[in-house]
Amino acid sequence: MAKARLMKTATVAALLASGAVLAACGGGGGGSSVTPATTAVSPPPPPPPVSQSPVFTPGVFAASSTFKDQCASPRTGVDIENNPFPDQAGSLEEELFWLRSWTNETYLWNDEVADRDPAGFTDRVAYFDVLKTEAVEPSGEDRDDFHFSQPTEDFLAARNSVGNPGYGAEYAIIQGAPPRDIRIAFSEPTSPAGTAVGGVVPLPRGSKILELNGQDVVNGFTTDAQVDVLIELLFPSNNNVTTTFTVEDNDGTQRTVSVTSEEIVEKPVIETEIVTSGTETIGYIAFNTFSPFASQEEIILAMRDMQTAAVDDLVLDLRYNGGGLLAVASQAAYMIAGSAKTTAVNADFERFIYNDDAGNRNPVDGSINEPFGFFDSVLNFGVPLTTNQIAFGDPLPQLNLNRVFILATEDTCSASEAVINGLRGVDVEVILIGDTTCGKPYGFVPQDNCGQTYYTIQFQGANNKGFGDFADGFSPSNSSSNFAVSVPGCFVADDFTKPLGDPDEGLFAAALQYRSNATCPTITTTATSFVASKTGPLFAGAAVEHQDYYLNSVRNMSRPE
Repeated sequence: MAKARLMKTATVAALLASGAVLAACGGGGGGSSVTPATTAVSPPPPPPPVSQSPVFTPGVFAASSTFKDQCASPRTGVDIENNPFPDQAGSLEEELFWLRSWTNETYLWNDEVADRDPAGFTDRVAYFDVLKTEAVEPSGEDRDDFHFSQPTEDFLAARNSVGNPGYGAEYAIIQGAPPRDIRIAFSEPTSPAGTAVGGVVPLPRGSKILELNGQDVVNGFTTDAQVDVLIELLFPSNNNVTTTFTVEDNDGTQRTVSVTSEEIVEKPVIETEIVTSGTETIGYIAFNTFSPFASQEEIILAMRDMQTAAVDDLVLDLRYNGGGLLAVASQAAYMIAGSAKTTAVNADFERFIYNDDAGNRNPVDGSINEPFGFFDSVLNFGVPLTTNQIAFGDPLPQLNLNRVFILATEDTCSASEAVINGLRGVDVEVILIGDTTCGKPYGFVPQDNCGQTYYTIQFQGANNKGFGDFADGFSPSNSSSNFAVSVPGCFVADDFTKPLGDPDEGLFAAALQYRSNATCPTITTTATSFVASKTGPLFAGAAVEHQDYYLNSVRNMSRPE
């Protein structure tokens, strides 16, 4: 789930120093006397400046605007979106006090945060990390698994589709410790990992990584320092790094291939298919992210293809979709459901529940708390469209479906879950195939301060029926999950033996089977894996940090170019 970005405000402390030179002017009419010059007397030196450092008083919080953009190391110039940096000269202490007050004002569970004196901290990220609830859900999971920050330049780069060094392969971590089992979950189309050479894709889905540059991945890399080397080999920090992979393909063939890193931009829609069953047509879309801005264009074009094919059912593959722009999630849900179920009846896609102190206001920007509707047109996010096939304001395609099959895993999170919940809120039947989703009915405003962008949970989302209690995820009805919200569907382990979009691939095949006769495949395993990217922990047991970017209508939907 994603959230709105704040309009930046800054307080500026101005020091005015002034001095006066007094001069006496002589003169007089009709006389010859001379008036002596007056000697100027220097004023006493000013007293030393009084420290303006904020004072910590437990339970007393100054307005966060008092400290906003007061930076220990202020930036100068403009960011990649050509916005001037708002930074003013300040101190680390002011940055910490801003975090404290901002958390108290906007955090969803602000009454569960221990009020810690910033004076005990020398690092802003370390201080932010403790400004969260320590409560746990009935399942034993932490209530807030999604509290994190990142350099603002990384946030802006991701939002604007700026690439990062890589091969274009995403890895499925089935077993993180030796004997390791790391597979290729998928490779980005046209990337070094995904572009066929001599008719062979270097790193296709399902291939198991055996060696990197001749070093044993399965049983090697046993110390912390060696794991750091492994991570760098998998996720190179620079372009033009060539790494030799020894892999075992699904047919048992072992191959050695070399791939060279380059700037990789995640492609939101990586596969579409149209299959037939008797006289009926089923569409398939593998949609991997609701961000960056280009995700809007790609999902609209994919849905247009589905509309042209007049699909009777849609299989929307969100198994690796960790979230993103809530606006694009709303668009996707609208295109599935159509106007009769959504805009024609003014249905809400998502309602926002803020902290108890907010009243009827959004505590982030002070606006009236209004729900998020179903968007039915192409939105202007303030950046040019990359295709001439759509234009701002164009009406969206409509499939007008009464049900949708959604393929999911534990990596299905946030905005992806908002699609599930939003459609259920307007009585579109969601049939879930795969595994329990991550459980994030929450969202935040990515907020920059002094070059670091912070994500603190600020709202819980609810659908048109007021339901938003899925902190333990959505789960297929035959799953063994005890705490997730049960929805119709089938538990099926992710299948790495077939390409995405192949009707024989496990999750897609299960959706087709359920569609045919409302039965599920026999459960043969409870094994799970997660897809690792450079933004998430590779071998940690914690959930992947899902970085969601919800952008408000004023700043990003109607901002003129």
